[in-house]
Amino acid sequence: MSAADSQTDLIGQDQRMHNASQDQPGGPIGPVGDHVDDHAAHPSVIRVARDIHEAISSVIEGKSDVISTAVTVLLAEGHLLIEDVPGVGKTMLAKALARSIDCTVRRVQFTPDLLPSDITGVSVFNQDARVFEFRRGAIFANVVVGDEINRASPKTQSALLECMEEGQVTVDGETYLLARPFMVMATQNPIEMEGTYPLPEAQRDRFMARISMGYPAAESELTMLETHGAESPLEKLEPVTDAATVESLIQQVHGIYASPAVRQYVVDLSVATRKSSALRLGASPRASLQLLRAARAHAALAGRDHVLPDDVQALVLPVLAHRVILTGETQLAHRSAVDVLRDLVHRVPVPAPTT
Repeated sequence: MSAADSQTDLIGQDQRMHNASQDQPGGPIGPVGDHVDDHAAHPSVIRVARDIHEAISSVIEGKSDVISTAVTVLLAEGHLLIEDVPGVGKTMLAKALARSIDCTVRRVQFTPDLLPSDITGVSVFNQDARVFEFRRGAIFANVVVGDEINRASPKTQSALLECMEEGQVTVDGETYLLARPFMVMATQNPIEMEGTYPLPEAQRDRFMARISMGYPAAESELTMLETHGAESPLEKLEPVTDAATVESLIQQVHGIYASPAVRQYVVDLSVATRKSSALRLGASPRASLQLLRAARAHAALAGRDHVLPDDVQALVLPVLAHRVILTGETQLAHRSAVDVLRDLVHRVPVPAPTT
């Protein structure tokens, strides 16, 4: 389909808003678990994404929407922040996604005594060779699972900034490229704040999306008791794809067409957050870029070769909610970032159809 045809298709679609009733960021944003046409624009993307989704679903009960979000972020080449109370499966989700791909995986338990060199690596002097040798840290993997990231000191947290943004590590003046694909999946507990260091805005802005697991439905929890009672299904999880395939799919997602109208819509949404009187800090230009990247992945998983406003709207909450900061008045009014963003989505004009 040509760019002109894609734009014509775009403006002729029903521009309805998805997920208007979703209560938290990280809700349904992709049809990975639903039936799709295998003859659609990118059947390889759909097929592999479905396999990953099914593999994770064998471990995580009743969280299809959350799994879809994680797969979308993976194909958009982003990083994922999983934030929720203890015991709802945050780390299990991260480990299941990592195991579903045949690639290098490292898990880091963030603690107050963790050093930046434990993350990035360190140069060690080899007395026999009389030279310094670089020993790689935990960040040198395709998928890095950071458990309870807010328990590490700000100095250690900052070691991730260059890695997550530029895909490289600089130690003692030498730059080392990280493997591709590269994804950081971090968990944190927003309830127990003793002994933790809240993530600074610069760190949060590098996560493409934030999701919350939420408590499972009663039926799902009952199924979990039956299947997880004797052993963890995670131990039986086998890879369904490999790093090279995922990297190829990421490149396909990059090629999804986004019309000038859709790109303008993304910018309008970000500008609206910066001008909102309910927010002290709005979305950054990086947020606009990552919102569009995620929308491309969302479109690919829906079997389309072009982005619709629906794709953007479906991702506003998980991509932007953790980046904005409320004013004191908004907090006193008991309004959340999700409430503010929903209002903005309703107010910002959607690209109008043309004849």
